[in-house]
Amino acid sequence: MGSARTVQWVPIMRTLANRAYIFGCIVWLVSIGAGFSVLAKYSATQGKAAFPQDIWPKASSLVRPSDGDFLLLFVHPQCPCSTASIGELNRLMANCQGRLAVSVLFVKPPGLAREWEKSALWRSAAQIPGVNIACDDGGIEAARFDASTSGQTFLYSSDGKLLFRGGITASRGHAGDNAGSDAIALLVNGQTPAINHTPVFGCSLSDPSDLRKAICRH
Repeated sequence: MGSARTVQWVPIMRTLANRAYIFGCIVWLVSIGAGFSVLAKYSATQGKAAFPQDIWPKASSLVRPSDGDFLLLFVHPQCPCSTASIGELNRLMANCQGRLAVSVLFVKPPGLAREWEKSALWRSAAQIPGVNIACDDGGIEAARFDASTSGQTFLYSSDGKLLFRGGITASRGHAGDNAGSDAIALLVNGQTPAINHTPVFGCSLSDPSDLRKAICRH
């Protein structure tokens, strides 16, 4: 009798095991989908836009060339999202073929150690031909240009007129074609783009919590 009862329980146990396996798969798929949804939402989250003056700020200590367009890019040295911005800058410089002067300012918050700003992003930017690298100690220049998001980019004409402001990536950490790079390339080549500002995607230049969120998601 005991053996017969065992035989009767085998199909039941198999059915329960199959149902548990199917349920586990469903839970796993839902979790994966939710994770992708969170990442997609985060990557599409825009940083705070900049609203600088229409002309080069007189208070700035930066030297602007007087014989061509000048691009200024503000970057948080530890922002993982800005790896894409540096990559897009490299591509943009290749497309502009020496017709664009560029400075990348790495914003260093107050109270940090010497050379803290010289991160992998710093080294990547330094390898781009024709790009000047500098530290914005204390974020003084960032404040003068109203830049508060890593990846914020400005293009100025030779007479100091603001031609473009915004980001040069399509989303956080996304490398590839984007409206910002296209607009800058057109302006440098003497053409008029359909837009002169784009959203900027990156970590806050001053809020450490935003940077921690980005690092966790990368």
